[in-house]
Amino acid sequence: MEIKVKEIQNDQTEYIEIGCHKRDSKVEEIIRFVKLHQGSIEATREEKQYQIPLSEIYYIEAVDDKTFIYLGKNCYESRKRLYEFEELLSDRSFARISKSVVVNLMKISSIKPALNGRFLCQLKNNENVIISRKYVFEIKERLRG
Repeated sequence: MEIKVKEIQNDQTEYIEIGCHKRDSKVEEIIRFVKLHQGSIEATREEKQYQIPLSEIYYIEAVDDKTFIYLGKNCYESRKRLYEFEELLSDRSFARISKSVVVNLMKISSIKPALNGRFLCQLKNNENVIISRKYVFEIKERLRG
């Protein structure tokens, strides 16, 4: 595969063009990767507002009617509900892995079986989250590409 980069004027809109014979899983993975590096979400930490780049998010968790966004070392709070994040990020590299967690698939380092049909998902920051039985098949499929 050949990669071409063309510099354009500052007044022009940046774009990415993919030339392919077939829109397959590899092309879809490239698209998800590019989308992941676009955009951010608003979150709060210590009463200050922040714009969090999507590519820095490891996972999003709902606990007691609050939604938390976990980065490598920091945690932020959001007013959005977990299902809103799931819908917003579904075409990027995010997926629900349990009733209370949406994970960034690009931040997964390994998955291994745990008890009762669940799986233990280790993230690149060495944190672990559980994939519940209901979501195991879908996550495996998405990771295979």
